[in-house]
Amino acid sequence: MNTRPSLLRSIPFWILVAASLVSVVLGAWIFSMRLGQMTATLTDGSATAVDVYVGPSVALFGTVLVGAGVIGLLLALAVAAASSLRPKAPVEVVEPIGWTDEEEIVEVVTVPAAPVADAEPVATEAEVPVGR
Repeated sequence: MNTRPSLLRSIPFWILVAASLVSVVLGAWIFSMRLGQMTATLTDGSATAVDVYVGPSVALFGTVLVGAGVIGLLLALAVAAASSLRPKAPVEVVEPIGWTDEEEIVEVVTVPAAPVADAEPVATEAEVPVGR
């Protein structure tokens, strides 16, 4: 029997999807911000050494994050496709209830209670002794 949860309830799968989406969005933001800043400072002539030498490395880091996120999303898609190939647990066939069959008639026999001769009378509230 298959005891693994379905893919929709799998926490590691959703962590992979969420982390991949965050990686793509963060990488695209880093790349666009750094590229925009480099373009603005290089065209107006106010570029510093950090903009010229470090800027391309930071932009490359953003593209690596985008690539890692895309690979993660493709991996999640492959896992989703592979989970559809997994055999499902067989459905247990239950015998249908015969509603039209005659029901068994059970006779209930009641026996009258015999009086008990040796029983002592039960004390009432007024007869219960109060302790100190």
